[in-house]
Amino acid sequence: MPSQTTDAKPRDQKAGSTPRSDSALPLPAADLGMRDVISRMAREYLKPHWRTAAIALLASVVVAASTGAVPVLIKYALDNIVGTDAWMLLLVSAGAIAATSLQAIATYISRVKMATIGQYIVAEIQKRMFGRIMHADLAWVSKTHSGRFLSGFLYDANRVRDTVTTSVIDFGQNLLTVVALVGAMFWLNWQLALMGAAVIPIVGIVVGKLGRRTRKAAKRNMEGSGDLTAVISEALKGIRVVKAYDQESTEIGRTSNTIDTVRHHALKAIRARSMASPITGLLSGIGVAAVIYFGGRSVQTGFLSIGDLGGFLSAMLLAYEPLKKLANTQTLMQEGVAAAARIFPILDIQPTITVPGDAKPLDAVEGTVTFENVHFHYGDGTPALNGVDIEIPKGHTVALVGPSGAGKSTILNLVPRFYDPTEGRVLIDGKDVREVTLSSLRAASSLVTQEPFLFDDTIRANIAYGTPGATDAQVEEAARNAAAHEFIAALPKGYDTTVGEAGFKLSGGQRQRIAIARAMLKNAAILLLDEATSSLDTASEIQVQNALSRLMQGRTTLVIAHRLSTIKHANTICVIDEGRVVERGNHAELVARGGLYAELSRSQFIEEPQAASDSARAGLAQSPSTAAVAGE
Repeated sequence: MPSQTTDAKPRDQKAGSTPRSDSALPLPAADLGMRDVISRMAREYLKPHWRTAAIALLASVVVAASTGAVPVLIKYALDNIVGTDAWMLLLVSAGAIAATSLQAIATYISRVKMATIGQYIVAEIQKRMFGRIMHADLAWVSKTHSGRFLSGFLYDANRVRDTVTTSVIDFGQNLLTVVALVGAMFWLNWQLALMGAAVIPIVGIVVGKLGRRTRKAAKRNMEGSGDLTAVISEALKGIRVVKAYDQESTEIGRTSNTIDTVRHHALKAIRARSMASPITGLLSGIGVAAVIYFGGRSVQTGFLSIGDLGGFLSAMLLAYEPLKKLANTQTLMQEGVAAAARIFPILDIQPTITVPGDAKPLDAVEGTVTFENVHFHYGDGTPALNGVDIEIPKGHTVALVGPSGAGKSTILNLVPRFYDPTEGRVLIDGKDVREVTLSSLRAASSLVTQEPFLFDDTIRANIAYGTPGATDAQVEEAARNAAAHEFIAALPKGYDTTVGEAGFKLSGGQRQRIAIARAMLKNAAILLLDEATSSLDTASEIQVQNALSRLMQGRTTLVIAHRLSTIKHANTICVIDEGRVVERGNHAELVARGGLYAELSRSQFIEEPQAASDSARAGLAQSPSTAAVAGE
C-alpha cells in the first residue's frame, strides 16, 4: 500500500484524551427513519424466511386473541356467581384454562421462531459486511479505522437484529393485544372504553419524544463503542511501544476516558428508555381511577352489571401492560435504527475497482509489464504520479528508488490493481489490466512486503495460503528454496507450528522467509517486492537476499528498496521523484551521471573500495544480492 495513502493519526499524549469521533471517519452514518430500516430489513433479510415469520405472526395473533378473551370470560364468571348456573361457571373456568394455555404455547412459538430468524439475520448481516469489506477498494479500507468495522460486527449488527426480531415481534404482539383488549372494552361498554382509551394518544406523543432522545443517545453510544474498540486494538498492537516509552498510564487514561464516554451515553439512552414505562403506568392509573369511579356509579345506578364492570376493568388492566411494553419497545427500536444507520453505509459501499462484463482471463502470462503515461491522483485530488513510463521486459528486474513519498509504492500497487491510474494504462503482455479478470490478474503476481503478514495458523497453512491444494512436498520444497526449512524443522511441531498473531512467535527474518516461501509456492510470473529487506538485521538480510535471488530467477520483478546495495544489479533502476521518473539506467550509469541516484548512493556509503567491489562481483554468479550486501 502506498505510504501516501494512509493518513497518519495524531496521538494526543495527554492522559485521558480520546480518539477522533467515529463520525469523522469516511463512513458517516446514514440519515434513516424507522420506516426505512424496517422496510429494508424486511425486504432483504426477512423475506427469505417469510414462512417462519408468518408462523411467528400467526402465533402473535393467537396470543392477542386469547388475551382478549379473558375479560369476556371474567364478565360471564362474575355474572353467574350470584346465580345458580354451575354449568356456566364450569364452562367459563375451562375456557380460562384453554385461553391461558393457548396463550402460553403461542408465546413460546412466536419467541422461538423470531429468535431463529434473528440469528440468521445477524449472521447474514455480518457475512455481507465482511464480503463488502473484502471486495472494497484498498484505499477506502485503509482510510477507515478497523475499530469502525469491529464495532459494526460486534455491536451494531446485533442491535439491528433486535430491531427486526425481538422489537418487531414484541411491537406486533403487544399492538395486537392492545387492539384485542380495546375491542373487548368497546364490546363491554363503549362509553367507558372511550374514557379509558383517551390516554393512548397521550402515551404515543410522549413515547415519540422519548424515542428521538433514545436514538440520539444510542448513536453517540455506538460511536463511543467504535472508539473504544479502536483504542483497545491500537494499545494491544502497540504494546511494545507503549511499554518502551513508559506510556501505560497514558493508554489507561485514554481507554478509561473512552469507557466513561460510552457509559455516559449508554445511561442517557437507558434514562430515556426507562421513562416510557412509568409515564405510561401513571397515565394508565389515571384512566383506571376514572373508570372505577364512573363505572362504580353505573353499577350503583343499575346501568351496568357487576360482570360488565369486572370484565371491563380486567380488559383495561390487561391492556395497559402491553401498552407499557409498546412504549419500551418503541424506544428500543430507535436504538436499532441508529445501529442500522451505521451499518448500511458499509453494506452499500461500491468498489471503484471493477471488472467489465466482457473481461477475459489473463492466460499464459509471460510477464512483460508496461506503464504508459500513468497519472494518479488520490481521492482528495492530491497528485501522486505524473506521466510515468516504464517498460519491464519478461524476466527482467526493474528497481524503483527515490525519496519517501515519491510515488514508488503507488507504481507497484497499480500492477495488481489495488488502485487504478487516473490517466494512462498499465499493461501485462500488452493487455490493459482493467480489461482482464481480477482473479487471473492477481494470480499472475506475487507480493512480498517489508512487514510480511502471517495468519495465526500453522507455518504450513501460511506458506500454502494463496495456493489451494498444495501438497506437503510442495510446501516443503518452497520452504527449502526460501532458506526456511532448516529453522522450521527445528521447531517442536515443525510445519504444524502455530505462528501466533501476525507471526509474533517468529523473528523478522523467519517471517520474511515464510512470506518468500509463500510467493515461491504460488510460482507467479511477476514478482513485486516492496522493501522486502529494509527492516532486517544484517544476518537476516543475507539469508533473505539469498532466498529472494532464487525467487527472482526467471521472473519479471519490480522491486522497491531504500538500501541501494540490494538493487545494484537490477537490469534497470528508475529514480522516482515527485511522481516522475527523473533518471533511469543501471547502477554504474546512474552513479556516473551524478544526479539524484548518485546523491542517494553517497548518502548511504555504498561506493565500496575497489577490492570489496571486485569481491562482490566475483560472488554475483552464485548470489548477486548477497554479494552486494557482503561488499557493503
